[in-house]
Amino acid sequence: MLAMERISDMQTENSTEEPFREYFRKTASFVVQMQKLYEKCADGGLKTCSLEELQELNDSLYEDILPEHYGQSYGNPAYAVEKLGDVHGRILSFLYTELRAMIVYAFEQRLEEMVILKELLIEVYNCFEQEELPSYRCVQQILYWFVSDYSELTVTRRIREGVDPSLDFAVKIVMESDLTDLRYLYQYGEYISENELKMAEFMNGLDEAVIEKLASVYTEGYRMGFILGRKDLSKKKTVNIRYTLGFERMIRAAIKNFRAMGLEPVIYRAAAESINKRGVQRIGYFGAIPNKQFDYDHRADQAVYLDKPFAERKLGVLRTAYETYKELAYVHGGPACVDIFGEQPFAPESKEESYRLSEKQQQLLVTMNNEGSQVINRYIKGDERSFTIIAFPVPEIGENFPQIFEEVVKINTLDYILYRDLQKIMIDALDQGEAVHIKGRGENRTDLVVQLHRLTDPAHQTNFENCVADVNIPVGEVFTSPVLTGTKGTLEVGCVYLDGLCYRKLHMEFEDGMVRNYTCANFDTEEENQRYIRENVLFHHDTLPLGEFAIGTNTTAYAAAKKYGIEGLLPILIAEKMGPHFAVGDTCYSWAEDTAVYNFDGKEIIARDNEVSIQRKEDVGKAYLGCHTDITIPYEELGSIEVLCEGGRTIPIIRDGRFVLPGTEALNGPLDGTAFR
Repeated sequence: MLAMERISDMQTENSTEEPFREYFRKTASFVVQMQKLYEKCADGGLKTCSLEELQELNDSLYEDILPEHYGQSYGNPAYAVEKLGDVHGRILSFLYTELRAMIVYAFEQRLEEMVILKELLIEVYNCFEQEELPSYRCVQQILYWFVSDYSELTVTRRIREGVDPSLDFAVKIVMESDLTDLRYLYQYGEYISENELKMAEFMNGLDEAVIEKLASVYTEGYRMGFILGRKDLSKKKTVNIRYTLGFERMIRAAIKNFRAMGLEPVIYRAAAESINKRGVQRIGYFGAIPNKQFDYDHRADQAVYLDKPFAERKLGVLRTAYETYKELAYVHGGPACVDIFGEQPFAPESKEESYRLSEKQQQLLVTMNNEGSQVINRYIKGDERSFTIIAFPVPEIGENFPQIFEEVVKINTLDYILYRDLQKIMIDALDQGEAVHIKGRGENRTDLVVQLHRLTDPAHQTNFENCVADVNIPVGEVFTSPVLTGTKGTLEVGCVYLDGLCYRKLHMEFEDGMVRNYTCANFDTEEENQRYIRENVLFHHDTLPLGEFAIGTNTTAYAAAKKYGIEGLLPILIAEKMGPHFAVGDTCYSWAEDTAVYNFDGKEIIARDNEVSIQRKEDVGKAYLGCHTDITIPYEELGSIEVLCEGGRTIPIIRDGRFVLPGTEALNGPLDGTAFR
């Protein structure tokens, strides 16, 4: 209460000089608004609000960072620096952004987190009340010790959210709300746009049989991941469900299916605090993204506090948290994700005023993430967990949304037996080779040779997994973990979207399977282009291995994408099935390389390791990179894929974007306007 009295006074008093007075008044007003919101949520006041009142409230929570207002927002580091100066602008923009986590805390009634943020604001404000302005170092140290000292609360809570089904804030909304009353969307505290409202309306209009079909494909894929991976699902008691708002009717049906399997849902929202974020990626449930540029501007805010003592502190908290919740972690089965696509493409603006990690911090972040992954794997074992992921369009994709949605449902429910048998023909050809040669055509300069593992018992071994829409929906790819030594050449794609970011003329060069050079054509300078890739594809690693090579076979998806002109809007989950794709980072079998995996014909997939991952046997810290990013070459940019066999013999798989391997020609049907049967 004392903290709120002090913050309320900040709105009117003149104890700080301009331009900082306006900043603190505006920030204090936001905190006062959050306190009122907390109280309204506590007494159930939101339940009685009309839809219009809830929309007005939602707009007031997020309007400051929306694109139309962002130019005059302290959340915009460029504006903050312009108004508050080079010394204080960036770091006060960071503080402003951290305080916005109070929206989440108010809705979830997390009073402790709200109180510590109030105290943080007061402490920083007190510095600016002095006769002399505080130094950058003074403000930075306040923020540093706040993030570090309270990591025991913020990081521990995040770990618990991932494994404890008793934290059921979102589950209650999904299972107890009247989903025909769209007011339920505003109970989360997420930003709600027309997109989420229209998605929920659309889902409400589907027949129950369709909803059950969608949910069953999703949950059955998860179950089959355990069966095909020869993992014991009966040991598991929880599943992490990830989705975007508007899909609640399908999620409700999925929860019922999971409960029939003996799995309780664990549903947590995307992180609100910088300490738990990972760049621009949102892991968990979320609503509309108010402003992707805002997220991008604050992608490296950890630069404020990331040093070696902090990294050690966070890792220590992580270890303690998992030990505390180890019983819950041991019975956690892994994530089941509903991805979306169709949002307007985003090409970010790079701002000098945004924080950037130094080279030392980049290496520290890589090390911290790697060691964190090792901790997680000790408690949620990679060889005992699974996952599934499926994707659907959202109304923002355009006026053809209903037809596109129907097409995607068909794509997600294709007869996997047809693809399985055809893909076996392809795998049998690939297994005859020592390497695969991939070339682009037209302006695409891809020219890459991928080395394959040597089969010592071809009758019982294979290099490629026959992917048939279990964990990875839809059907339509064969994939392997290449041998790095001898894998070399150039990978290029005209335009690709990775984790919501656009890359134009993405170009990567490999030597012995490792990325050696990279660039794109997004920015005016080579320095900016390389920084963009290093931050968002390499995740600050100096290099990454080619962890996967695959050939996508889902020409049905490709034809649908061309029909509606949505090629550039598809998620990688579908796009990777529409041509060859290459993943930089960990292999597909990360943390589970010693678990035998078999295709339906009984052949064991032996290509589960490469020269990087095998280092786990001596030093696990060198074996895993904590990332895996798929890059697809679309058929129209593809000149050829051929198998290179011993003695110079070659086996063509694709020529000029067409399947030419005998027995696979039926895949060309959708490209010609006929169905694949």
